[in-house]
Amino acid sequence: MRLDKYLKVSRLVKRRTLAKEISDQGRITVNGNVAKAGTDVKVEDELVIRFGQKLVTVKVTGLSEHASKENAKGMYDLIKEERINNNQVEDE
Repeated sequence: MRLDKYLKVSRLVKRRTLAKEISDQGRITVNGNVAKAGTDVKVEDELVIRFGQKLVTVKVTGLSEHASKENAKGMYDLIKEERINNNQVEDE
């Protein structure tokens, strides 16, 4: 499944266009590699997403073309969520 679609269906990101935008800005990695919107996502992949001042790490546990709000949370396991400051982002 495409990364942008996965992020939208899993409700990690509200809109697919926003998912495409942040991935094209290099703010998402899949298994340690910078990912674009069309990157293929598979079960067991680890995603790191930078939302402004927050870094979210999740593990993909399921794929689905459509998911209800309740089922969307079952598509990933939250591994880590941390606040970062601008200095940490620039250092990376």
